[in-house]
Amino acid sequence: MEDFLTRAPDVEVSFEFNGVKTRAVTNGYRPAHLINENYLTTGLHRYYGVAEVSPNGTAIGTITFLTPEVYPHCLWIGKKISIQEGKRIVGCATVLRVMNPLLLKENT
Repeated sequence: MEDFLTRAPDVEVSFEFNGVKTRAVTNGYRPAHLINENYLTTGLHRYYGVAEVSPNGTAIGTITFLTPEVYPHCLWIGKKISIQEGKRIVGCATVLRVMNPLLLKENT
């Protein structure tokens, strides 16, 4: 298994945080993501052109997921993915581009 900290991103997304967090997030933030209806996985965030994203802010960037081979063919352009810290939802990510073909769901 390739190290997900150095692997190429799996998706490009639009991040939208909901104000639940009390601090801004920066590149390298690693929350959980509800990748499908019953599977949370860790993902590494990288944000384009900003040093940080406020607790109720938005940004464009990428996510590199841990072990994408476990949940293949589950993403499509426009899918909204919940961003979570445990059970607490702190935002969502809307898929703009699926960069890892293993994750791309066909016929959506």
